[in-house]
Amino acid sequence: MTVDSIATPTETELDRAIDALAGGIGGWATTGLRARAALLRETQRTVAAEAGVWTGSATSAKRVPSGRYEGEEWMSGPGATAPMLAEYAATLEKLADGGSALDGVRLSSRPGGRVGVRVLPGDAKDHLLFSGFTADVWLKPGVTEEQARRDAGLGAKSRGEAGGVGLVLGAGNISAIAPLDVVYELVAYNRASILKLNPTFAHLLPSYERALAPLIKRDLVRVVNGGPEVGGYLTGHAGISHVHITGSARTHDAIVWGVGEEAAANRAAGTLKLHKEITSELGGVSPIIVVPGRWSKAELRFQAEHVVTQRLHNAGHNCIGGQALILGRDWVQKDDFLAAIREVLQEIPARPPWYPNGQASIDRAAATYGAAAEQVGSCLLVTMADDAPSELYDGEYFAGVLGVTELPGKGADFFANAVAFANDRLDGTLGASVIVRPSDIRRMGARFDQIVADMRYGAVGINVWSAIAFLLGGSGWGAYPGHTLEEVGSGIGTVHNTHLLSDVEKTVVRGPFRPFPMSVLKGEPSMAPRPPWFVTARTAQKTGKALARLGGRRSWLNTLRVLPPAIRG
Repeated sequence: MTVDSIATPTETELDRAIDALAGGIGGWATTGLRARAALLRETQRTVAAEAGVWTGSATSAKRVPSGRYEGEEWMSGPGATAPMLAEYAATLEKLADGGSALDGVRLSSRPGGRVGVRVLPGDAKDHLLFSGFTADVWLKPGVTEEQARRDAGLGAKSRGEAGGVGLVLGAGNISAIAPLDVVYELVAYNRASILKLNPTFAHLLPSYERALAPLIKRDLVRVVNGGPEVGGYLTGHAGISHVHITGSARTHDAIVWGVGEEAAANRAAGTLKLHKEITSELGGVSPIIVVPGRWSKAELRFQAEHVVTQRLHNAGHNCIGGQALILGRDWVQKDDFLAAIREVLQEIPARPPWYPNGQASIDRAAATYGAAAEQVGSCLLVTMADDAPSELYDGEYFAGVLGVTELPGKGADFFANAVAFANDRLDGTLGASVIVRPSDIRRMGARFDQIVADMRYGAVGINVWSAIAFLLGGSGWGAYPGHTLEEVGSGIGTVHNTHLLSDVEKTVVRGPFRPFPMSVLKGEPSMAPRPPWFVTARTAQKTGKALARLGGRRSWLNTLRVLPPAIRG
């Protein structure tokens, strides 16, 4: 089947779909919370049943090489979608019992008058699977614990409220994004959705329809294909009350302001082309901040694999892909670390860009930076001199390009300098990662947490890629608050957020600096298991499939099935 052979709905068919959704959301408004939860659990099962076909369609669309890289599609597709459906259901059941969505959830004080909501680990299975990992959602300064518990639940607490019909413009890079966006619209805002797929995922439509069949049957979701003409018709449709987009700021602004002279005139006059609310997740230039320390050879290698993963997962086509590697100018192990990164890049299986214009982005960076750009395996490594062009900082390449920037300072001073640079100089606020030895964190004391509080990013990963917040249902996923339609940055709004928290500021995920066996055996990295999302994880395919099975049914048996392939990773 070719893209040209894929059916595009007519305007009449789109009108009928919107009318059906308008009726369906009216029924949802009068449906009790327990019945809503049961519908979500039914959808969890249909997602799990479709997982193999869904993953196969995604690997085909992306031309994923057989083997380890297929694990990415299990984990970031049905493996991410199914468990969040169950988590939403659990939240609705708490509310149905008359409690708070945060009953049983630990709250804590964070710097600057913030409340932290512990979302990982959530239970004993999490303790086993995510040993050494934690995640906390930080709420905006001034929100009290009492307010957090009272306000959690969002639109699910408004029985009888119908939020109308929204349009979700689906992402074309990660297959869980669009289904999770429509589910959040439904649970958090009582809004039915017509989901327009990105053309890169056009062939996933049958799989999505089977996976989301319970919601489609209730006229709460419709999935359609089509190009810009379909998107344009739907954004302007009188029956659409809200738009959510995952994509680029350029596409967002074309919807909101128009293009060319029309956009310039609308901006000058303060006149919007789109006359309805829009929320968005738009990516940016994600930093990887490496705090100087004294690392063993095995640690240098492990963290080099960590950096390469942040850039080359999904062949580099991630809105949260690390693009700006920030190192200490005077770090004595800086050259050793860069050598380890080059070694990893040369060793892993090559994977050419598959996303439209991916290679063109790499070619543009190579032309911009000339001799400062070095092709190493599937990645273009760019050394950013002080007088280098700013293009790498000004927008995401959405491809395998990694810039190396050196800043002065050591310890907390370096960390503060790097955070200030990232906050003020890099485009976007979606996510940032920090790699730092635990002993160096202890030396910084309270200042470390304060610097983390100063990071203006929606997801912060400490010794873990910030993208892992995307996979954790309890995390709020989206840009740091404060963007506007005039300066949209990495977007407006939050998704996922299975506890239905209000006033989300950021999610902070922490991981171990090195795997447990490496610290005990003091051996080579090959002796230690890698996290399954690492591009170097040899058993990622088997682990990803086991995690997807667990997402469909969270039993102890399925939990234990994850461990053997994960340990061999």
